[in-house]
Amino acid sequence: MSSQQTVLPFPATGGNVAPRAFAFALSALRRGGAVAAFFLLWEFAPRLGFVDPAFLPPISQVLATGWKLLANGQLPRHFAASLGRSLAGFALAIVIAIPLGLAIGRHRLFAQAVNPLLEIFRNTAALALLPVFILFLGIGETSKVAIVFYGCFWPILLNTITAVVTVDPLLIKSARTMGLSPVRLFRKVILPASVPTIFVGVRLAGAVSVLILIAAEMVGAKSGLGYLIIYSQYNFQVPEMFLGIVCITLVGLLINFLLVALERRLTVWKRNEAEN
Repeated sequence: MSSQQTVLPFPATGGNVAPRAFAFALSALRRGGAVAAFFLLWEFAPRLGFVDPAFLPPISQVLATGWKLLANGQLPRHFAASLGRSLAGFALAIVIAIPLGLAIGRHRLFAQAVNPLLEIFRNTAALALLPVFILFLGIGETSKVAIVFYGCFWPILLNTITAVVTVDPLLIKSARTMGLSPVRLFRKVILPASVPTIFVGVRLAGAVSVLILIAAEMVGAKSGLGYLIIYSQYNFQVPEMFLGIVCITLVGLLINFLLVALERRLTVWKRNEAEN
């Protein structure tokens, strides 16, 4: 009786490894190619004499300066100060603006009563009120958090109102025919349908929170990325100035990344509905 040796074939997916790796590399190149080209241009344009290094140092010099400030503790202190102020004002705006927007969007009489006042304040630029905030709240942390709150409040409020008002009337009518109470109608239909539009305002406010804070920190602050930028400019410490700008970009990207992740978590039903 002869024994037969069984030869196991290669996995079916083995032949596709190279094409998949190539596709992944091509996708990564498409996504990061422009960013890599930008940083290469930043690095070599000053070194090749296209730009005066005194006004635009190479990115490697900026990163080396960042490492030095990281080692002596200055960069973490400025970074933490800006991030804390930004998140405090941003979170306060979310807590107040979303419930107020839901109430205005659902109750017409309330909306008619407060809309004139809202129109006055929403057309007043936040930075124009910065001296007022400093006058009443001082140059400490309170005024900076307050100006961030004011700037973030309006995108969240207006998008929340729009989200509630533009809910599909057929959804509301169908829910009412099924006998849902007003409270359950709001919780089960109106609020979930409003979440994507509300998050548009929340993400806009996330960007606004960084921009307004940096401007506020350039006036009467002793810490923060805005203070780092303006102090470096006055003392012609150009690498430190560009480092502050890079850090601001990182703060904005961090906030946007967290908001996108939260939005995906809260709107998982929408993706499931699209897949079905």
